[in-house]
Amino acid sequence: MHCYRMLGSFQDAEDAVQETLVRAWSAIDGLAPDSNLRAWLYRIATNRCLTLIQRRRRRELPVDLSPGAPLEEVEWLEPYPTIAAQGDIGPAARYESTEAMQLAFIALLQNLPARQRAALVLRDVLGFPAADAADILDLSVPALNSTLQRARATAGQRLPRPDDAEADVARVAELYVRAWEEGDVDAIVALLSRDARYSMPPVPQWFSGRDDIRAFLLDAPLRHRWRFLTGRANEQVAFGTYAWDARYGTFVAVSLDLIRVHSGQITEVVSFLTPEVLGRFGFPAEAA
Repeated sequence: MHCYRMLGSFQDAEDAVQETLVRAWSAIDGLAPDSNLRAWLYRIATNRCLTLIQRRRRRELPVDLSPGAPLEEVEWLEPYPTIAAQGDIGPAARYESTEAMQLAFIALLQNLPARQRAALVLRDVLGFPAADAADILDLSVPALNSTLQRARATAGQRLPRPDDAEADVARVAELYVRAWEEGDVDAIVALLSRDARYSMPPVPQWFSGRDDIRAFLLDAPLRHRWRFLTGRANEQVAFGTYAWDARYGTFVAVSLDLIRVHSGQITEVVSFLTPEVLGRFGFPAEAA
């Protein structure tokens, strides 16, 4: 999960973890008996992530694209399938485990400079003491604190409002599924906040506000019949979405959708048009 927070990609994170384990295994004999094993492993993993960040393009969502950004230089943020482990969070962490895995937080991290990103994750997500975090990043404690202060300032400005309580989110999700399966655009739009956003990576287009989203839904998706299956991704409510395909006589996988809910309304929908990943999240390839 640390590597995913740093890199914004499930596959890149898997690769970084494998390389971290290989490097740790090869160096374990030289580790002093009184060493902080947790900090040592995070040092290896963080350095590997920093190297990958230098070599690879930043992960983004369509709504975060800079105006005029060359699309050939864009890589898309990916969802994460597993539940955040409580043991990954230290007692001094400022963010709860669920909050630190939600898509909006991961997207925020990707827009921080690499060392600011690492400082924020090490101190405020993982709860490392300042001295340990500074050692992991090869910084002095004052330099770490300065880096962390800049990261916190950006995070404070960009972090969205928290989701509603779990039961309230589940109620909205149930209504959302029903509206989609009934093809009721008015019911869908009624669940959206006025400034709701709807994006569909890897499509670089996105929509903002009820009117724009309504027009988009009527123009394309709601020409089809749908089935939604409910699950979780990034510690959020997620849906495996399936469109009717008359050729096969079944509903075929289309996307993995994540929603955010605040004050009883959906503030954001991110629809990952990558049906091949649904199996990672426990969804079937078809919905009968």
